[in-house]
Amino acid sequence: MAEDVLLFAGSASRKLGGAIAAYLNCQLGGSETLRFSEGNLFVRVLDNVRGRDVFLVQGTAFPANDNFMELLFWIDALKRASAASVTAVIPYFSYAKGDKKDEPRVSIRARVCADAIEAAGVDRVITLDLHAPQVQGFFKVPVDDLYALPVLCDVIASKDLPDLVVVAPDAGFAKKARQWSERLNAPLAIADKRRVDHSESAEVVELIGSVEGRTALIVDDFTISAGTLVDAARVVIERGATSVYAAVSHGLLAGEAVDRIDSSPIERLFMTDSVETQPVELSAKVEIVSVAGLLGEAIRRIANRESISVLFT
Repeated sequence: MAEDVLLFAGSASRKLGGAIAAYLNCQLGGSETLRFSEGNLFVRVLDNVRGRDVFLVQGTAFPANDNFMELLFWIDALKRASAASVTAVIPYFSYAKGDKKDEPRVSIRARVCADAIEAAGVDRVITLDLHAPQVQGFFKVPVDDLYALPVLCDVIASKDLPDLVVVAPDAGFAKKARQWSERLNAPLAIADKRRVDHSESAEVVELIGSVEGRTALIVDDFTISAGTLVDAARVVIERGATSVYAAVSHGLLAGEAVDRIDSSPIERLFMTDSVETQPVELSAKVEIVSVAGLLGEAIRRIANRESISVLFT
């Protein structure tokens, strides 16, 4: 990596930041985050960043609002310390679901977040599997929305799962699930999911395609309650699947999610390390797949003024 580039990690992504630093063969920049008793956050950059290109790794989950505010403070602190540029590496972009005004008197939350990040002074954003890819258009600065699919597919392919069929948990994810099926050279089935409110739960009511006698792999961009994954797993078993696996880019397991996974037919849940601040102990069924190499390679290429288009193929 170029000598004038520095890498920092906020408190929400210290492990991932360290793994990215190892990939890049560099050290994380010195920094500290303080939390005061009334809830305020204080961040301090401990290294000289004047005239340097800085990359900051900071997720925005658990707690989403605290970690998002910390992201803004880091960007502001680095810009005020005269960094030449600040690239925010956001492994999981909270509020990306809030990309439209689809009911009366609601906020377009993703747009508010994008405006805040830009107002803090960011020069570029790198993120992973935005729930709504059009959020890139909310920014005026460049946004690189990377895909975890190749990394997850490589791990799944190494498992040699027999007679694999990829299952999309709903029609909205069918296009992305087809990329999974093509990458894994497996057929595609689509679950018909019905969601009636904002309760983070939905019901799978139908399955389009055959899973009988096959190993089902349910894929999605993220899961919070694990309700959709578990419901889809139940349906594919009822339709004759011999076993069920699942893979998600972002595992935001909270509440009863782990208990649901443990008591479900899902044998293994593959998810990336984009979120490392889960409030619960992960299930033994969960296998973490690191995206440090993917994010690190994007950082290396941007720092060296190289194209990153190869990372999207």
